[in-house]
Order: sequence, then structure tokens, then C-alpha cells
Amino acid sequence: MKRYIYGYVLLAALGFGCAKTPATSTTSTTETSTPAIVTDTAALSEAAPKYAATVTAADLSRHLTILASDEYEGRNTGEKGQKMAAEYISREFREDGLAGPVKTNSANPYYQTFELEKSMWGDGYMTVGEEKYLMMKDFFVLGNTPFQTEQAVDVVFAGYGIDDANYSDYTNLDAEGKVLVVLAGEPKGADGNYLVSGTGKASDWGNDYRTKRNAATEHGAKAVMIVTGTNPGEFNSLTQRYKAYANRPSLGLKSSAENPSAATIFISPVAGAALLSTTTEKLLNYNKQVATAGKPVAASFTAAKDAKIMTERISDPLPTENVLGYIEGTDKKDEVVVLTAHYDHVGMDTTLQGDQIYNGANDDGSGTVAVIEIAEAFAQAKKDGYGPRRSVLFMTVTAEEKGLLGSEYYSANPVFPLENTVADINIDMIGRMDTEHEKTNNSNYIYSIGADKLSSELHEINEAMNGKYVHLELDYTYNDENDPNRFYYRSDHYNFAKHGIPIVFYFNGVHEDYHQPSDEVDKIIFESAEKVARLAFHVAWELANRENRIVVDSNKK
Repeated sequence: MKRYIYGYVLLAALGFGCAKTPATSTTSTTETSTPAIVTDTAALSEAAPKYAATVTAADLSRHLTILASDEYEGRNTGEKGQKMAAEYISREFREDGLAGPVKTNSANPYYQTFELEKSMWGDGYMTVGEEKYLMMKDFFVLGNTPFQTEQAVDVVFAGYGIDDANYSDYTNLDAEGKVLVVLAGEPKGADGNYLVSGTGKASDWGNDYRTKRNAATEHGAKAVMIVTGTNPGEFNSLTQRYKAYANRPSLGLKSSAENPSAATIFISPVAGAALLSTTTEKLLNYNKQVATAGKPVAASFTAAKDAKIMTERISDPLPTENVLGYIEGTDKKDEVVVLTAHYDHVGMDTTLQGDQIYNGANDDGSGTVAVIEIAEAFAQAKKDGYGPRRSVLFMTVTAEEKGLLGSEYYSANPVFPLENTVADINIDMIGRMDTEHEKTNNSNYIYSIGADKLSSELHEINEAMNGKYVHLELDYTYNDENDPNRFYYRSDHYNFAKHGIPIVFYFNGVHEDYHQPSDEVDKIIFESAEKVARLAFHVAWELANRENRIVVDSNKK
């Protein structure tokens, strides 16, 4: 009850409701046939329901029946079906009147084209004196490798590999060109609290290996080896998911020749101890030393002087593309609101009996068609003189299933400056019920993730728009920072959030058809998808047309 009362107060504060003043015009209808351009906030707010109503279950179904059909072969990144989907989306953007904003390095202004690397591992091993450790058994690499041929390496122990204001293993450490051996996780103090946060809450240093990789890269390290588990069996158990991924051919962004990322190597405690001329027991006892001291401790390990590594990676270029449609704003056009969904899926598996095509109707055909429909609604509004005050970028991204690569590429190579980007609204899987909601046959919900992480105003707007127009149950289960699924980090919005850009992520949760050939169009509840798409529309409309840009008032990237 308290939440709804708050919502009504917020609606009044934001100035929603009927227009009380004439529309402001920058184009005279007596001189041209172009409608007057409305920039009055109240008038634009009043017009919103008319254009939201053009986002319909029928149109979502029409688009998805095409994009998630067998003809598109599961839309695997870089393959025929993904290319067909890119052409379909760009054609819809063009026909609806959106501009193609890509001005350089693209024959098609709706395509942000770039090359991924398709690669697989060849021969790989590590030697320490007479001992030999094998890739995929004693260690494995995620991502790039600087060890295409056998190389002698300079090994340095770097504690936990953390470089934070509250705790840094890099003080007085020369990491340039070195191979760093670090422990997995993050240290606790004698009171049981984490030394980075000072609380019982773990940080990204312990939760996301990429944080340690990035720190190693910034300090010029050649590679970071993360010692995982306490014995070979535990190493294999804890890293099974990563190892399975490393065993398959994979896609990745090409590393910059000027500033390549440090290689990330997960290594068993036995191999890790060998690199430091110690035993696993002494290596793993380091955490007790840190807990007692409450700060980084200088270790007495002696790095091996005769270590060599070879991790051969066989790579080929694979071109792919993000698909962008753009509507230029009126009086605040330099600021940009972004809507995203990934249009790739996981392709085909010809070893399967029966259905071999992963059509990805829910993941993420559903989000893709929502973006197409919302783009059409904004485009029609602009034709009628109700174009957004801020510019709006509609972007369907590639290679999400390969590691959020399309959105990562955009965030590193933005078409519009990130400092001018107001927010990202990301839609990934809508129109289904997850296992929990199937128990009560409740499709009138959506998981809302991340809106409060960087901007309290975005959270308030999300709640207000839902309360006024859509009336979904906003489920915040996965917004909990301690949720083990960590969905906040697992879709394309995160590549905006990590740059301090507020985001909201709409997601229906996981069901039995997730990443299965059975993720088909006939299982989508289009009435539910329509409501979520309309919520995304209204949030985007408010962000684009309100007087002030939303504030960034927290730091939970």
C-alpha cells in the first residue's frame, strides 16, 4: 500500500497529466505541411498513451514469427541466420523512418560492423623445471593468449590480484611484462568481514574474474593466473563450467595490439604452488596471514626461474554487426536515451535427434521485436510532431550469447559519446513465465533489475510509469545484490552500467526451454510481452522528454 501512495505523489511531482499550455512550435504549419514540433513536457506526456497503444501483441507476434523461424537457423553470431536477422531489423528501422547513425566504416548506416575472432585452442602446456602441466587439465585460458609459442616467463606473486582504495596488492609491485599468480576470491579479516568492503558483502574482486584481469592489464602484466580450489579435484569441480567453455571454439573481441588485455589463466593449486616454489598448503595459508594482519602481507615465496608456457590459439576473423536505428531529438538532441536487446542466439546443433535449431523466440527474439515496435512508435510520434526532446538510439546487438560482445564493442566504440548517454533500457526475454511464476500461472509480472543501482530517479520513473500505465507486478528478486544468479551482470545493459550509465533491465526469468530447441514462438504469451514493451516505451518516453536529465546519485556499477 505504501508503494502505491508514493507512486501517486511521484506522478504529481514529475508533472504527468493533461497539458495546460499550448504546444511550443519551432516549425510553422502555415509555411510547410510539417506538423508543429511539440516540446512542451505536459503535452508530450499527454500524447504518450496514443503511441504506446501502437505496440501490440499482434505486431510483436508478426515480427517474432519471422525472426524465430527455422529459416533464420538460430541466429548464431556471424552466420547466415544472424545476417538475415540484421537485414530484417535494419529494413524495419529504415521503413519506419529511423535514421542510420553509423557514418564511418560501414556500407550500411544502420550497421556498426566489426570483426570478432573465432578461435580454438591448439597445443598447450606449462613447464616448471622438469615438471610439465597440461592445458585443460592443470590450467586453462579464457580469452586471448600471448603465448602462441613456448616462452620463458617472469613469475610474480600478487596476493589476491586486488587493486582497490581499501586494499591493494599492487603497492610497490612491478607487474610490467610479468605473469602474476593470484589467489581466487578476496580476503576476509579476523572478524569475518571482507577487507575490501568492510562488511559481509563480497565485491566484484571476488565475484568477477574480469575485475582482476582488468587490474593486471592496467599494471602492464602479461597474464594473471588465478589459483582456484584447494586440490586438483576441487579445481576441476569449481572450474567445470569455465573449462567446458574453454574447450569449445569461441568468439571474442580482437585485442588491441597497442594495449592487449592480460591473459586470464585459471590454474590448479598444485601448478600454482610449483610456480612459486612452495607447497599448496603454504600457498593457501596466505589467506590466514592476511586475515591476521587485516591488510596485504609480503609473502616469502620464491618465484620459479625456469617456468615456460605455451598456449596455442588458432584464430580466424568473423565479421558481425550491431543494428542501430536513430531518432534525433528536438531541443535536447545532444543527450541520448538507448534501448537495447540482443538479436543473436546460439544457432544449430546437427548432432541432435529431431529438432536441431535453437530458434530463441524468448531469448532474445522477444526483446528484439519489442525494440522494433517501440522504435516504430517513436518514429510515428515524430512524424506527428511529437518527436522526443532527447535523441533515442534503438540498438539490437550481436554476440550477447558469446559474452556480451556486441554491447561491449559499442561501449568501447560508441556512435554517440557515453557522457551524453542518459540511460539504457535493456529487454532480454519477455513474454514467458519462469518456473516460479508457472506455479501460480501468473504472467502479469516482470523482473526489474538495476534501475536503482546508479540512479534513484530511474527507479522512481520505472515504478511511476508502471503504476500509471501498465500495472505489471515489478518483481525485484533478482535486483538483490547478493542474488547468486547475478543477472545484473549477464546481459547487455551491464556494458553501459560499468561506465556509470543508469540502466533498467526487463527479464521474465529462466524456464525449461532456456537455451533449448524448444524455445519456440508458440510458447510466447504476447499479451504479457506487449505490457512489458509498453512499460519500456513509457520509461523511454519519460526519459527522453522530461525537463532534466536523470541524476546519477549512487555508485553500484
